[in-house]
Amino acid sequence: MTARALVRDGTMPLWQQLLADLRRRLSDGEFDEALPGEFALAADYGVSRHTVREALRRLREDGAVVAGRGRVARPTVRSEIEQPLDEPYSLYVAVESAGRTQRSVVRTFEVRADGVVAARMGLEESTPLVHLERLRLADAEPLAVDRVWLPEELAAPLLDVDFTHTGIYPEYRRRCGIRVDGGMENIRAVLPGRGERELLGIDEGVAALSIERLGLSAGRPVEWRHTLVRGDRFSVTARFSSRSGYRVDLNEPG
Repeated sequence: MTARALVRDGTMPLWQQLLADLRRRLSDGEFDEALPGEFALAADYGVSRHTVREALRRLREDGAVVAGRGRVARPTVRSEIEQPLDEPYSLYVAVESAGRTQRSVVRTFEVRADGVVAARMGLEESTPLVHLERLRLADAEPLAVDRVWLPEELAAPLLDVDFTHTGIYPEYRRRCGIRVDGGMENIRAVLPGRGERELLGIDEGVAALSIERLGLSAGRPVEWRHTLVRGDRFSVTARFSSRSGYRVDLNEPG
């Protein structure tokens, strides 16, 4: 499989022809690990780097390839890590179940008061909360920025836990007797800010999934979580049946 010659008759832009041929080669599995660099593609097709950049930009927007700053584009592996919607998700469990190694870089782990988060949990604004922020990795590659708030009166024993390679839920259950068994969750696509893009290793204009969760235990608020996860490496699925049905709640933007 090789590059097809581009037609310079003006009927179709060169970047569009290049885009179509790169999609063909991706579909045929020619690029197992990564696409050639900009210089190599420009030489193969006899076009400028500007033309190559435009075609690669479209591939990134389509989700066909992923590339961080200064890195070559590589084919996107669809649904690398998958999470059903019928149970409280655990990135730790989802990553390990996909055969990947989960590790976290702890960025913040402290007790603080956060009036906004406390109000979302239905607590007094001055309520002390255990706050844990981690960069979640799958096989050493950035997957998500995860921020969790838990009431200190319930979660204080967790302050002694090393969360580089364990999940909050099993430790919350084992050390505090708290099992997250329900709640409410909102998932939407967002464009991360510069700092979060750098943490996740994605380019400007690439969307991520923003997941906000209020976790409950026997109807009591025990967790507020915000996770920003790379959309090219994580997907969610829903199950339905004639007995239980399928319901999607649509929320108007606030």
